[in-house]
Amino acid sequence: MAATAELIQRGTVAPDFTLPGTDGQLWTRDAIVDSRGLLVMFICNHCPYVQAVIDRVVRDARELQDLGIGVVAISSNDVIAYPQDSLDNMRAFAQRHAFPFPYLYDETQEVARDYGAVCTPEFMGFTADLQLEYHGRLDASAKQPAAAGARRELFEAMKLIATTGRGPAEQHPSIGCSIKWRD
Repeated sequence: MAATAELIQRGTVAPDFTLPGTDGQLWTRDAIVDSRGLLVMFICNHCPYVQAVIDRVVRDARELQDLGIGVVAISSNDVIAYPQDSLDNMRAFAQRHAFPFPYLYDETQEVARDYGAVCTPEFMGFTADLQLEYHGRLDASAKQPAAAGARRELFEAMKLIATTGRGPAEQHPSIGCSIKWRD
């Protein structure tokens, strides 16, 4: 089922977390934030919206890391109902797409709730002092990738945050599969 993210108040502080990664390590928010900011992405393996853009996500993440933005992806789906989103399958997905960032498993779904995430993919960009400045989409993609020359909304927003500490005035909400919550 498709869902649209509800925009979160700018200036909201990124909640802390400690989650296991596909690399076998435990990761915290503070271990990921970099000198110019933090990008938190809620994704999963099976969502067609994620699958349509994952190569662009990886491309943008690499470039943002070069600008001093820490990047993390989190999967919060119920793996009992959606076994394709299990930690083992997350490992394979991260390897297949050569993720340059940690891919974390939110088994309790508390982190997704703390962040107010509702869909995959969903992107939240924070300043170096962890203030929310961007809560929007990657680009105009949906279940199919946007045209090759589509505006790189997330990349441009995060670059702006890295250089000015402020996100863009205009932000379009993420649209994707709803997070699969446990009953």
